[in-house]
Amino acid sequence: MNAIADEIARLFETAARAARAAAEQLARAPRPAKDAALRAAAAALRARSALILEANGVDLAGAPGLSAAYRDRLTLTPARVEAMARGLEEVAELPDPVGRTLAEWSRPNGLRIRRIAQPIGVIGMIFESRPNVTADAAALCLKSGNAVILRGGSESLRSAAAIHACLAEGLRAAGLPEAAVQVAPTADRAFVGAMLRGAGLLDLIIPRGGKGLVTRVMEEARVPVLAHAEGLCHTYIHAAADPAMARGILANAKMRRTGICGATETLLVDAAIAPALLPVLVTDLRALGCDFRADARARDICPDLPAASPEDFSTEWLDARLSVAVVDGVQAALAHIRRHGSEHTEAIVTEDASAAEEFLAGLASAVGMWNASTQFCDGGEFGFGAEIGIATGRLHARGPVGLEQLCTYRYLVLGTGQTRP
Repeated sequence: MNAIADEIARLFETAARAARAAAEQLARAPRPAKDAALRAAAAALRARSALILEANGVDLAGAPGLSAAYRDRLTLTPARVEAMARGLEEVAELPDPVGRTLAEWSRPNGLRIRRIAQPIGVIGMIFESRPNVTADAAALCLKSGNAVILRGGSESLRSAAAIHACLAEGLRAAGLPEAAVQVAPTADRAFVGAMLRGAGLLDLIIPRGGKGLVTRVMEEARVPVLAHAEGLCHTYIHAAADPAMARGILANAKMRRTGICGATETLLVDAAIAPALLPVLVTDLRALGCDFRADARARDICPDLPAASPEDFSTEWLDARLSVAVVDGVQAALAHIRRHGSEHTEAIVTEDASAAEEFLAGLASAVGMWNASTQFCDGGEFGFGAEIGIATGRLHARGPVGLEQLCTYRYLVLGTGQTRP
């Protein structure tokens, strides 16, 4: 066992050192080269779509016990492969984040100081199930001048390898080092442990997956972590909501794709409109295949709803199930979210601007929405081209992680001969 662990540690170190050398080249790479790599990789994805789907079929066949939501996250379709290709091209169209002047000022002694954006270096990305993360993470890291080592779930190994081959083709076509984007050479979980212990080899780890993965990374990492939230998202329908709008938003927020982190997991309905609106909302969602867990006040209105346990409102369902509670106004909705939420994404549906402002100002969550589906919490929908997670926590960037969030900064000091007294 020790010999195996040592061999995996050597595999990781070899990959990390190659990534470091590649990162040094990427940091100086001009925008045209990075954009050319992304566009060539997009073309390769389209050209090899059949091979990617075949590899994905093998992955799906090898994981028969998956839940419906998990299987949906693992599944690739022609449309999803095309979406990956478009995502690469959209990132290519975005401005280069490297070298931007973030701030500039002058001192009384005549020195001029600039804060300049620069790449972080070598990023480790640990993710579960979704093979499209391979392309999204590679695109954002490449454009922001960072090398990346990707370790996806073992269930998506063949899909990730097929996608990675397209990314490597793009890098070769643009004359950039292939080691800039690497996929873990083994599915052994010990490789994750080596990444977590990789201080000095990795500059940042980004976990993207379930609570268990994120908790392990946070507890064991010896490398800085950009934490990804579980998606316990809420939609609050305020007393001044337009009923038709509320019905459309909720159906999309819950049922468009139930297994993504932006799916609404809890519905909060204002007591003033709950007797009239809640039965309609339940009927709408039941027709779409949704199940429910409801508090006592919601069950007083809809007695056939199953009762919620105390844990249900703190559960990320990732499935066609919705927790339902009736609340007395904006502050009660905010109190519920603070008690049960994961600080990911929350939405209010209302025609009352002051109520919306009160709600949005009271959130600690990474994203607040007004009259829009929580499923818009996605880097592509924000104009980032792609994303590699929704960052939470009080000490770093929050919300969808795109190009700007994958840069740090340095300072330039411009003088005219000044010496310090």
